[in-house]
Amino acid sequence: MLAHLLQFTILAVVSIAVVCAALLALGGNILWALSAFALLVVGHAVFLAFEFLLLARAHREDPAPVASASELVGAWWGEVLVAPQVFCWQQPFRSQVQPDQLPAPVGRPVGIVFVHGFVCNRGLWNPWLRRLRLLGVPFVAVNLEPVFGSIDDYAPIVEQAVRRVEAATAERPLIVAHSMGGLAVRAWLDAWQADARVRHVITIGTPHRGTLLARFAPWPNAMQMRPDSRWHRALAEREPSARFANFTCFYSHCDNIVFPASTATLPGADNRHVKGVAHVQLAREEIVFREVLRHAGIATASPPRAGSGTG
Repeated sequence: MLAHLLQFTILAVVSIAVVCAALLALGGNILWALSAFALLVVGHAVFLAFEFLLLARAHREDPAPVASASELVGAWWGEVLVAPQVFCWQQPFRSQVQPDQLPAPVGRPVGIVFVHGFVCNRGLWNPWLRRLRLLGVPFVAVNLEPVFGSIDDYAPIVEQAVRRVEAATAERPLIVAHSMGGLAVRAWLDAWQADARVRHVITIGTPHRGTLLARFAPWPNAMQMRPDSRWHRALAEREPSARFANFTCFYSHCDNIVFPASTATLPGADNRHVKGVAHVQLAREEIVFREVLRHAGIATASPPRAGSGTG
């Protein structure tokens, strides 16, 4: 569903920009025509800059390390480059290019379940899935739907993926989740009381205690991600205190979606701060990928990335 929505949005925006530029050019307004194309190219950069301004302001009372101006600018530029790859190519047009890999269990390898975040799909993970395929690691990457539904709606999707990996490997899976996906995993653990079925959970930029940016979105899952939301409070009251000892939470003081930064941490978890990295970038970070390999029991070095493309 999301892939089709993104395809329609991209084609609509490009078509409108082309038509406007053509009409302006025909009217002799070449400069305005070029401006129409420039707006198409740099519009997302301006939007991201606004997010970074919000996160810098929100960080004032947060215990996480304070990002320097150069770190914020570097993270903004990195996100400017990465976001179009993910939202304009991988997710709309390449979400199925790396199908799930569930070979027969030879030596009972550890399988991985990947859970994406808000307004994303499994195409987010393409670079990592390609590398895991070369290593022969079993994996399943889900699509969370409905896109704008309740986070609780995603728990059965996670359950189905976990069962597939369990059946293929006869082992407890490692679960890796980005952004809202970490909340979907917590909802699944709560609904199925499935702690004993999980090898480890790695969350990447997950708004475990909400994010201020969610205040600007009206959809059910976004409202659930608001700080101190009723959904957050109810889930936290039901969760056993020992659950998070099996979590590793990666977070960043330059996360332009989940802020203040410490909201992406959990009490009792192995909370790992990554300096100078924005939200989508976190799902591309080599230090995070190597931690995934470590928990999957992969002792060998990961395959080189040269020539792998963007998926």
